[in-house]
Amino acid sequence: MRRLALATALLTLALPASASAAKLLPPKNKVYTGVTGSKTVGPFASQVGKHPSVFGFFTRWNGPVEYIYDAVERAESRLMLHISTQDGYGTPEAFSPREIASGRGDGYLVRTNRRIAEYGRPTYVRFLAEMNQANNGYCAYDHNGRSRGPSHSTRAFKQAWRRATLILRGGPVATIDAALDRLGLPALDVDVSDLPQPQLAMLWVPQTEGTPNIRANRARAYWPGGRYVDWVGTDFYSKFPNFTDLETFYDDFPRKPFVFGEWALWDGDDPGFVRRFFGWVNRHKRARMLLYNQGNTSGGPFRLSRYPESRKAIRKALKRKRFLGKP
Repeated sequence: MRRLALATALLTLALPASASAAKLLPPKNKVYTGVTGSKTVGPFASQVGKHPSVFGFFTRWNGPVEYIYDAVERAESRLMLHISTQDGYGTPEAFSPREIASGRGDGYLVRTNRRIAEYGRPTYVRFLAEMNQANNGYCAYDHNGRSRGPSHSTRAFKQAWRRATLILRGGPVATIDAALDRLGLPALDVDVSDLPQPQLAMLWVPQTEGTPNIRANRARAYWPGGRYVDWVGTDFYSKFPNFTDLETFYDDFPRKPFVFGEWALWDGDDPGFVRRFFGWVNRHKRARMLLYNQGNTSGGPFRLSRYPESRKAIRKALKRKRFLGKP
C-alpha cells in the first residue's frame, strides 16, 4: 500500500498542472456570469446588476492583445479569449487547420502560452469556435455542403485543436513532442526545454446544429477527444431558440462542464426567451458559465439597450445566489 501511495504521488507530480486544474470551475453549484464585447464591463454590469465573473474578447491569430489584458485587469474579471484564424467573416485565414496541425502556427501558440502564463490568472480559451458554421473559414464545408478539401477537413481540424491544446497547456517540450509524435504530428521547434503551464482551460464550442445542416458537418465530427477539452458548450440566441437541439447536445457530453460561449437577444425584445433560457440553465447543473455577447459596436443588434423588458428579466434572473459576480 505504501508503494502504491508513493507511485500515485509521483504520477501526480509528473502530470502537468493543467491535467488536474485546467477546468477552472466556479464553486460547487455556482455559475460564472460573463460578457463579451466593448472594452469595459461597466455599462453591462449596471444594466444587469451583476459584475461579470468573466470578460471575453474576440481576437485573431497574431492580432494585438495587450489592450485585452489591460481591460481585463481593470475589470477584475477572469479572461476568456475567443481565438480565430480570421478577423471576421469573409476575411483571409492566417492558417488553415492543416497548417496549424503541421506546426505553421506554432509561433503564435507559443507566444500565447507565455503571455497567459505571464498574466498569471485563470484564462479560458474558446478556440476556433462554431467550427461547424460555414461562415468560419476553418469549417470543413461551405454553405452549399461542398467540402473545402483536405486542408480544412474535420480530421485536420481535430489535429489542429490537439496541437494547439498541447502547446497552450505547456509543460516539458519533450512530453509535448512525444504526444505530438503519437498523433503523427511534427515536433515543436523551440529553443527551450519547457513551456510555462498557465491556469488555462480549453473550451470546445460548436453550434448544436451545423451550417450547413448535413451529417458530415455535425458537431461530433469535430470532436478532438476528451483529453484535449476542458469545457463543452455552444452559442444560443433568441432568434434561433432551438431548445430541443440544445438538450440533445448537452446530453451528448455528460462528463464536461457546460458553457454558453455566447448568448444574447436578437431581433426583438423577448423576456419570455430570457426566462426560458435561465430556466434551462437552472435545471442543468453542469451549466457553469454563460457570457452575454453584446457585440463590439454600440448600435449592434445584441445590445441590451435595445431590449428593456429582457434586460429586466436578466437582472431578475441574476439575483439568484447561484450566479456569481466578480471572482
